[in-house]
Amino acid sequence: MAKIDLRNQLKHLYNPSKKEVSVVDVPAMNFLMIDGEGDPNTSQAFRDAMEALYALSYTLKFGLKFGKFSKKTYDYPVMPSEGLWWADDMSRFLDSKDLWKWTLMIMQPEFITPALVEAARQEVAAKKNPAALPKVRLESYHEGLSVQIMYIGRFADEGPTIQRLHQFITDSGHQLRGKHHEIYLSDPRRTAPEKLKTVIRQPMQ
Repeated sequence: MAKIDLRNQLKHLYNPSKKEVSVVDVPAMNFLMIDGEGDPNTSQAFRDAMEALYALSYTLKFGLKFGKFSKKTYDYPVMPSEGLWWADDMSRFLDSKDLWKWTLMIMQPEFITPALVEAARQEVAAKKNPAALPKVRLESYHEGLSVQIMYIGRFADEGPTIQRLHQFITDSGHQLRGKHHEIYLSDPRRTAPEKLKTVIRQPMQ
């Protein structure tokens, strides 16, 4: 069985300093992705998207570990969920969460193929059939040059940390590019809000 330590290989991307802003060049990686919109705190679409992403990711993991989907077996960790966030009118982004648009995603090892995803999708559909399962896709995402930092605390209090990243970009002679990116390292159902660990990332040019 091939064992792949993704968390260690990608430590510089998924475990940055909580004190200093880090500059990273994020390579193209494959993700299971699903798009949606609305307030993540109240949106059923958001909850459905999370359910489908995790169900498919864990089914892929265990299907490959025990040889269900491939003759060659693999053992690897399911990576944390991530979110890209934006609004059509960014000037109103902070005014109303109902206007938010998002792409939720979970990074997948490079050997994951569309055929493997479809095999796992069929198994998930036969067992639980989450509402958003048909909307999940496998896609490469290349973020490139970015800044990031580890944030610990409530989601609602991220503002100053985000501003710090934006100021770092401006002070370094760069410009903001792309979408606001968050990586959720803690389970909100089991972690106190003030202890939530989130990687906050912003692409720049």
